[in-house]
Amino acid sequence: MAEEEIRKKWEQQPMLRPKIAKVVINISVGKSGEPLEKATKVLKEITGQNPSKRKAKKTIRDFSIRKGEPIACIVTLRNEKALDFLKKVLPIIDNKLSKESFDEHGNFSFGIKEHIEIPGVKYDPDIGIFGMDICVSVSRPGYCVKNRCRKETSIGSKHVLTPEESMMFVKDALGVEIV
Repeated sequence: MAEEEIRKKWEQQPMLRPKIAKVVINISVGKSGEPLEKATKVLKEITGQNPSKRKAKKTIRDFSIRKGEPIACIVTLRNEKALDFLKKVLPIIDNKLSKESFDEHGNFSFGIKEHIEIPGVKYDPDIGIFGMDICVSVSRPGYCVKNRCRKETSIGSKHVLTPEESMMFVKDALGVEIV
């Protein structure tokens, strides 16, 4: 389907126009204690929200990780906070995303090697430098019917978001170039 046809369909049927459902920022440290506390502090400074700690799913002796030990922290952003964060972070990767960054449902993810590249964040030698993974969930209005508790149902095949439509939406909404 041509891009013009898709845009025309979005204008005629607003429920087909994609939106950014959420942005999940993850800093995986790999060990608990002081490094995890520093990562939590960095994430709180960048997003303005309290991070949630994630525990290891299994024991890995080579990395001295025990099952149940907190090793990462994440924050979920929605609505305007998510858009503002993406507009701040995407210039770090030169507003370019690879086609391989998109999955079969139209969601995409990318990584940042150093958090100090984000505008407004200064380097603190006591904290250090952390990398992070950013996962963006793209959906259409009405997707909540598959996740609700009462009368859960599936999404119709005509309403499922394709990676091509998601790429087109990201180009239009965020000014990202798909490589």
